[in-house]
Amino acid sequence: MKRDCRATRMNTSHYPIAIVGAGPTGLTLANLLGIYGVPCVVIERNAATVHEPRAVSIDDESLRTMQAADLAAEVMAETVTGYGSHYYSARGRCFAKVQPTEQPYGFPRRNAFRQPILERQLHAALARFPHVTALFEHELISFTQGGERVTLQLADGKEITCDYLIACDGASSTVRRQLGIGMSGSTFRQRWLILDLENSSVSSPHTKVFSNPQRPCIALPGPNLTRRYEFMLHDHERDEDLLAPAMVQHLLDTHEAAPESRLVRKVVYTFHARLADRWSEGRIFLAGDAAHLTPPFAGQGMNSGLRDALNIAWKLAMVTRGTLGPGLLASYEPERRDHVWSMIEFALNIGRVLAPPNALAAKAIECGFLALSAFPKARDYIMQMKFKPPPRFAEGFIVPDGESARDTLVGRLFPQPRVRGDEGRDVLLDDLLGPGFAVVVNSPRADAVLPLLQGEPWRSLDARVVALPPSAAADPHLAHYPDHVFLLRPDRYAAACFKTDELQKGAEMVRTLVASTRTRADHSAAALAVLPIAALTRGMTSSAISCIERLASVGSTQSMPA
Repeated sequence: MKRDCRATRMNTSHYPIAIVGAGPTGLTLANLLGIYGVPCVVIERNAATVHEPRAVSIDDESLRTMQAADLAAEVMAETVTGYGSHYYSARGRCFAKVQPTEQPYGFPRRNAFRQPILERQLHAALARFPHVTALFEHELISFTQGGERVTLQLADGKEITCDYLIACDGASSTVRRQLGIGMSGSTFRQRWLILDLENSSVSSPHTKVFSNPQRPCIALPGPNLTRRYEFMLHDHERDEDLLAPAMVQHLLDTHEAAPESRLVRKVVYTFHARLADRWSEGRIFLAGDAAHLTPPFAGQGMNSGLRDALNIAWKLAMVTRGTLGPGLLASYEPERRDHVWSMIEFALNIGRVLAPPNALAAKAIECGFLALSAFPKARDYIMQMKFKPPPRFAEGFIVPDGESARDTLVGRLFPQPRVRGDEGRDVLLDDLLGPGFAVVVNSPRADAVLPLLQGEPWRSLDARVVALPPSAAADPHLAHYPDHVFLLRPDRYAAACFKTDELQKGAEMVRTLVASTRTRADHSAAALAVLPIAALTRGMTSSAISCIERLASVGSTQSMPA
């Protein structure tokens, strides 16, 4: 794509995309846009990326996002992969273990990392892209938007214009505040003392959760002999009392910290559970902590922000290229909002286990988990972390297939098995698919089906057409679809699925979906919901038709300012 950044005599530069905030969400978004060939600028008021530890857990979905940014190997080299969580009672009894070994998306499900290292990696990686500009020590002061662009005023007098502004500027977002967008959600509010250690050896690579109502605590080992401790404060306790050196040392001594440990950071954080009331206004979108705040108990705050970046990055790329219409961007919030809230509830539920309110509740939790462990399926459900909300959505840039929420792969993150690549070596599926749309054939008749997928609408989407080898087709997640074709989006969510003997009908449904993005962006969620139902559902089952009609009726009640 030709670079569209123009300097004018008025010290004004134009970029298709401007990103405010160079944290994990903003830097990941910039790297993905770099991969997609979209010119963008990152604006950050600080002189460099963060130095102090913050987020400490990166999951399999986020590592798959790093793979999309061509950074998985670098990031994995600085992580401790595949750790679990062991829960201990006040008497020291281990009553539950969460230690997943399955890798449905190609990576270990739980991994320890250091945010300063990740941010440095993401920042350095921007040098790969001549069409990506990073402006550190540049502060956004104000902005205005019209029908065609957003104009940004920086503290040094510089003016930048962009087609779309993405606010990744954190919990105290300047952009969100100037838009007048509030935060709402749970009344949850807790204070926790955070202690970060270096040179802190451990006997086990797994997180230890001390479910002691007297002093709930989490101890998380990290890379390079680092360790994070989190201690809950009770309502009657003052921050300064827990921050006192003698109290800090007492807490570490009584929770198995290595004597040679070196304390590098201590701070009291207040954790919240909040969602922005809306995630966009016209050409401006919120992402990461600017859009949602998640308690840390499930390690999902940063990971939710990276999901935002992945979701909106490919949509911005398709819209700025003209491959899809601006109505596509209306799907961002509907696809992300419910899942973010499910992750917040997931974190709150884990918090109830690790921080029981009293001894009776703690005993009930302990006995309940021990009872469940007597049943293999229940034990596996906990051990493999199958209680984590799956990455899926029921509305947005998808064609529902009428299957149940449990069985359908449409709107779900597609499995990522290992496959044989072009050079004869085993690679992860996404490496074979490339960065754009993909049409994946899962059929023993693939050789006959592939030639029929070379025309429209696949050509206009520039979709790569591939056949799953038998080894990948054996993946249990694909067992329900033995003779099907999938349209995978660039974020590797399944947008559509149809049988190999219904290729013409599937193509027509995708054409209708693509055409729906050409409606004006100011129709928001309704832009994707108000489809020609008769055309979309021709030949489909009554349950599928009912599903689409419900989605259309819901979407038509929502709106977004242009």
